[in-house]
Amino acid sequence: MERRLYVLAASAFIVAAVLGSAWITGQFTTPGVDKAHGYVTELAARDQPWMRLFRTSDALSGLACLLGVAFVPRVEREWLGWLALSAYALLTTVAAVFPLDCAALSDPACGQRGLSLAHHAHLLTGALAVGGVVAAMVLLAARWRTRIAWLLTWVTLAATALTAAALAAGRGAGLAHRAQLTLIAVWLVYVALRLLVADRQHLRYGTPHVVEEGDGPAVLITAGPAGAWFHWDAVAGALAGSRRVIRFDRPGLGLSPRSPAPPTLYAEVARLAALAPAHPEQVTVVAHGVACWHAEAFARLHPLRVAKLVLVEPACPDSRRPQAAARAVGRWLPALGGTWAATALARLAGPAAHRRLAGVPDPLGVYRMGKVPAAVAGEWLARRDMAADLRRIREDKPFPEVPVTVLCAGERPGCAERLADDLGGKLVRLPRVGGQTHLEDPGAIVDAV
Repeated sequence: MERRLYVLAASAFIVAAVLGSAWITGQFTTPGVDKAHGYVTELAARDQPWMRLFRTSDALSGLACLLGVAFVPRVEREWLGWLALSAYALLTTVAAVFPLDCAALSDPACGQRGLSLAHHAHLLTGALAVGGVVAAMVLLAARWRTRIAWLLTWVTLAATALTAAALAAGRGAGLAHRAQLTLIAVWLVYVALRLLVADRQHLRYGTPHVVEEGDGPAVLITAGPAGAWFHWDAVAGALAGSRRVIRFDRPGLGLSPRSPAPPTLYAEVARLAALAPAHPEQVTVVAHGVACWHAEAFARLHPLRVAKLVLVEPACPDSRRPQAAARAVGRWLPALGGTWAATALARLAGPAAHRRLAGVPDPLGVYRMGKVPAAVAGEWLARRDMAADLRRIREDKPFPEVPVTVLCAGERPGCAERLADDLGGKLVRLPRVGGQTHLEDPGAIVDAV
């Protein structure tokens, strides 16, 4: 999927370059704009005949460039360059929303009756957009260190300086501006080609993040949706005095790297089997939320390896049929988690969402990583498939004779009570807990273990 993301990003940059070059043919259909001395953006001025067409092409060019940046897989120490290119794309779109009132350089009568705020906004955003793309060229060329990147950068800088000099002199601004825009379009095509042929050795997937502490009978903790290992510090700390506590982060969550494949119930069962002690030693599995499905399936498929299950606030299995659209999106999410779009989303919303939902600090900035929202979305989309797999496992594999304790937060037990009855387990109600038992009442989990 990463390869396809590179192709999509490259395609978006080429589309941006083509749409941004609509002025090449447009200057012959708009004779009112001076080819030698007038701005290219005067083609989209309010008093020009084809202004809607050129405003639309400029806006779509900016959006295509922004989409290209969003799809680019994240590479360390390149973020300033891509941020500057995003600013250029956004400012280009804004400049198209606020057009010139008239052909400022081509029409001597332009501005005699005063100019609107939109006219001045266009001039400002246009200048800032040029600054953004030039900054992006310099920053990315410094990282890429290729002759072509530096050549295009220096020539574009020269064209920008020439445009500013021509504006000050009052002549030749049109020619210099056209050269500048041509070079920007060529650079966008170069970026696209570089993405298609660049080395992608940094796209590697590692082993899950695992934390072990204490000594004694093994306890394996698997967190709920969007959970990380540090959310269970209080539980693990209390158990470590007499137990060997094993915590881990599922792919994309916590400090675990992304997985190349979407999550499945059987993959999570295999993960629990790999982390649990080898037979004949048995393990107590503590699971939270949807991870309770993983723990139950593990007990049914590996009955000799389980000493006990502690199911904390188990999720209700979805009885609806899995959706093909959810599977299709889920296949893209692991790759999307490594893009600049996911990184920007995590930086903007991740810390605030974590504080609101968990109410505890994020010591290592885990929820600022782009892989986390993609992993959370991927697990949510996989719920129906996991529930369907769990139903099939329940039909084929009997539940072993192992103790089960189900902890239910809140006043209404709901499916927790049904699950305890189905597994022959004990139901423990925690009416004063709001829904985060491992954070609000870790002692209840320790007692259950």
